[in-house]
Amino acid sequence: MEDHLTDSKVEGLLLSYVHFYGSYDYVGEALTWYRKEIRIIRNRKDIFSFRDAQGFRKKPKKKLHVKLIDAYVYHYGWVRDPRSLQRKHASMQRHWHDDSWINENIASTEEFDYGDTESLSLFKGSHPQVMLNRIKKKNWTFDRDISKDRFSFKDKIRRFVERLTGWRMGEYKNYILLE
Repeated sequence: MEDHLTDSKVEGLLLSYVHFYGSYDYVGEALTWYRKEIRIIRNRKDIFSFRDAQGFRKKPKKKLHVKLIDAYVYHYGWVRDPRSLQRKHASMQRHWHDDSWINENIASTEEFDYGDTESLSLFKGSHPQVMLNRIKKKNWTFDRDISKDRFSFKDKIRRFVERLTGWRMGEYKNYILLE
């Protein structure tokens, strides 16, 4: 933040994401997980949260000019006891569905069904110190066979291109990256 404080062209800072799924041991590999997002913005009245607060824009709806910094967000939103995750899922669905839909489709199931989750990989890094005690207290089991990817043929091609070039075809970018 200090490096870019005096550069008024920098309206926000972009952080990389690691999305955990099911447990603290697995990360999402699907192309639907966003890789980077704005998480630090200038304190200006024309900048507002945008689209479920995933990112930010400036009025009227312009993308922010941002710098990518060497920092990561470890996103643990999908790491919970299956009963707790089911309650979260039902609560979130209330934004889009009425009670009868919730009762028919979600409420009758006590635990979240991770089902045939999109492709996952084992997390090989280390967690932040602040998370270690919570991870040690984990009270559920989540195991997946990561040898089976669940990518469509089209997504396999997209991943191949990404691995080769670093560019993700069709990736949603809620920002303009400054060099």
